[in-house]
Amino acid sequence: MFMFFSGLLVFSLKRKHLLLMLLSMEFIVLSIYLNLFVYLSSMENDYFFSMIFLSFSVCEGALGLSILVSLIRTHGNDYFQSFSVLW
Repeated sequence: MFMFFSGLLVFSLKRKHLLLMLLSMEFIVLSIYLNLFVYLSSMENDYFFSMIFLSFSVCEGALGLSILVSLIRTHGNDYFQSFSVLW
């Protein structure tokens, strides 16, 4: 739980940079995966759900990196203040 809340703290404090927000979200996802793995191993269940969760988190990370690359190509940096949603 400490990993999850420290990831949320970094996510809320570093909200100006998209790369730092993506890294903190991946840290939150990893902490959730660790908690899920420990919970499933304590209940002696199969790990099929954890593999599905892991594949979805990889897809989420790839999508976030593609958004980051397109943002840097169009605007030159990853600051949220440099672009407008209405543009």
